[in-house]
Amino acid sequence: MRRCQRCTLPETFPGAAIDGQGVCRYCRQARSPKEDLAQRGKLEFRFSRLVERLRGRQSYDCLVSWSGGKDSTYVLTLLKQDYGLRPLAVTFDNGFLSPQALDNCRTVANQLGVDHIIVAPKFDLLRRLFVSSVDSACFPRVALRRASSICNACMGMNKLIALQLAQEKKIPFLAYGWSPGQIPIPSALLAYTPSLLQTILQSTAASLQRLAGETLQAYLPDTGTTYPIELYSVSPLGFLRYDEVQIRRRISGLGWKPPDDTGPNSSNCLLNALASSIHYQQFGYHPYDMELATLVRMGCIARGEALRRLEVAPDPALVASIRTRLGL
Repeated sequence: MRRCQRCTLPETFPGAAIDGQGVCRYCRQARSPKEDLAQRGKLEFRFSRLVERLRGRQSYDCLVSWSGGKDSTYVLTLLKQDYGLRPLAVTFDNGFLSPQALDNCRTVANQLGVDHIIVAPKFDLLRRLFVSSVDSACFPRVALRRASSICNACMGMNKLIALQLAQEKKIPFLAYGWSPGQIPIPSALLAYTPSLLQTILQSTAASLQRLAGETLQAYLPDTGTTYPIELYSVSPLGFLRYDEVQIRRRISGLGWKPPDDTGPNSSNCLLNALASSIHYQQFGYHPYDMELATLVRMGCIARGEALRRLEVAPDPALVASIRTRLGL
């Protein structure tokens, strides 16, 4: 398979359009590092100003969607230690979290001294959600360029749980651990206006209810009321410096340990192996192609390292055990 010689996008990726010099359309149209740096600097400054204005007004300053993986663990650490916020860490247990990821959550939460909630929906609901997503057209193709259908279902469920808790506890910041390869820079800090929030809630809830049915109702925020205070979605790694070596070094100091059962593209989830395998079979490209190509383009990781992660096949025994558990 031919790949872009600058990043790693394959010719099968939608819109790649690799030219005669072996360069994809995304690289040809990419903004300069100087422009990206300027935009990230503006977002970092805006976030710092918002923190100064909103910190301390509520019992919790931010809700961190915490998977136990390296990036969300680092975000939790930054918000607590560097920004002086009081976070509520919330882990959505999708039934397939690595035991090491859950151990990491317990260890790091204790070291940081943060409140931590684990939300573990009944497995019948989760199984219905994930199995239905495999053959579903609930998610737009543009969303599937950045994540598999199973991961889109999982992330949607996580988002609804986070919004429900933030609504209940009047928390002004919803924080996520998306890498700069997973989220466009402009989306790294968003103000949720009432109309935007209602649109997100209704579209996400509708998609997931088509997959899981009415049993999802208990996990839905109240879409009929206005959010009581200002609400912002923030992905700090989208505008701060992203250095995986530094990230691992810092969280390792808190007792975080990398799982050895999740593969090279996840540091928390076993289900990722099956999701990636199915996505590749359905679309002909890896669900991490976009993220890793963007990280290479930004100079965050080496091209060879990105290729290594993409070329490691999912563990067949792990994939088979997950299929059995889901009844696929």
